[in-house]
Amino acid sequence: MRTPTAMIVGLVLCPCGLLLTLTGTLAPSWRQVSLIPNQPIDLILEQGIWDMCSERQSSHDRHCGQADELGYFERVPVQVARGLMPTSLVLTFLGLVVAALGVRCWQKEPQYLLAGVAGLVLLLSGLLSLVPASWYTHELWALPAPAGSTLVVSYSLVLSYLGSCLEILGGLALTLSFHHCCKECRAPKLPPSPVLEAGPCSTTGAYRNPWDVLEDERDGQHRRSTLPCDSDL
Repeated sequence: MRTPTAMIVGLVLCPCGLLLTLTGTLAPSWRQVSLIPNQPIDLILEQGIWDMCSERQSSHDRHCGQADELGYFERVPVQVARGLMPTSLVLTFLGLVVAALGVRCWQKEPQYLLAGVAGLVLLLSGLLSLVPASWYTHELWALPAPAGSTLVVSYSLVLSYLGSCLEILGGLALTLSFHHCCKECRAPKLPPSPVLEAGPCSTTGAYRNPWDVLEDERDGQHRRSTLPCDSDL
């Protein structure tokens, strides 16, 4: 049996979402701060949820581990992202393991119930990573930053959004496996049809040929007879 298309879509989208979310979680570039007063004009400060880096665009000198003088990491959106993003990664990994066992491309029949449960887990993991990304975007300009600087969204936040959406779509595709389970549950179970054993045709009192009938009529004999077999005619 071919692997259902919905399962293939789920197994393609979810690993891609895991890779994008992992990159967005680890890379220190959720927000980019530029044009900082009293600093070189080509200095860019990149802020993530774990680290903060500064880079000179002219020389490409990059230095991470910058001191958090404004209390950026203490804000609630950053703390929530620190908790939910790793949780989402763990759930995505577990969901992919369960999905691989449910789809079972190497077997003739997939386990639809297991694949549907994996879809729910992956859907939840996508939502868990989408919530902190959305909250951080909403509070982007409210988080601490040097006065007079320019704030823009950086690539890590975009990757987190894309990864979350791919995980949600992949999870929804896998949850379609529940439809097949419902069809199997609603299908009426027919009782097994009895097998009739063909017994030998009775030969007691059976006529061997048509002439025996004529002879019985002539002689006036009345005896019990059975229907002749096909082989007797």
